[in-house]
Amino acid sequence: MNRSRDPGRPAPRVLAELGRLGTRAVDYAWAADRQLRHLVGRAVLPTGPGGAPPAVLLPGIYETWEFLGPVATALARAGHPVHAVPGLRHNARPVPESADVVVEHLERADLNGVVLVAHSKGGLIGKRVMLSAAADRVLGMVAIATPFAGSRWARYMLSRALRSFDPRDPVLLALAGELLVNERITSVYPRFDPHIPETGRLPGARNVELPLAGHFRPLGQRLLVQTVVREVARITE
Repeated sequence: MNRSRDPGRPAPRVLAELGRLGTRAVDYAWAADRQLRHLVGRAVLPTGPGGAPPAVLLPGIYETWEFLGPVATALARAGHPVHAVPGLRHNARPVPESADVVVEHLERADLNGVVLVAHSKGGLIGKRVMLSAAADRVLGMVAIATPFAGSRWARYMLSRALRSFDPRDPVLLALAGELLVNERITSVYPRFDPHIPETGRLPGARNVELPLAGHFRPLGQRLLVQTVVREVARITE
């Protein structure tokens, strides 16, 4: 018996695309809210009881540490001193230059035994730091939604900074070829990321895919926050 589809009901493919458009809209709204909070008032890094290894926040491109605010608050409550890197500003420099800024900060602040907690581009910066002269200062990294393999959409971007995420970019390819530090990285990423169709999976790393959608909004969702805190604790055990 043939069952024809109800002509008044959208096709599954159309429904899926509408769902993706909705995800993008909510995602951008969350990011816009974070940018607005930064413009309206300067947030203060959360503090907690201390006693655990320090966590250093590495935001994504055009982001400030406030994007990682929910994660930072949970880490502080778990006893981790939380540090931002003011020299990153809005993180628009090339990855190697940004990594140099982070290395300088670690050395100037004399931070040791740290865990890098990164979002998006921040994970690329963090991996570069783990390959630098400051590598001994870093226990490991939890990278959230990081384009370790690049993004196929990058080549269409007007901004040179965004085009650097092209999978063919020399800096990206060089980082991908450095495999030894991957075992000290936990890569956490949503099931659907509109900015990174390739996902944040990293060969040789501990990969954790979460049943979430978006590139920015998951940073404020309880499941991701709890996962990051758990993975930071695992690295520091």
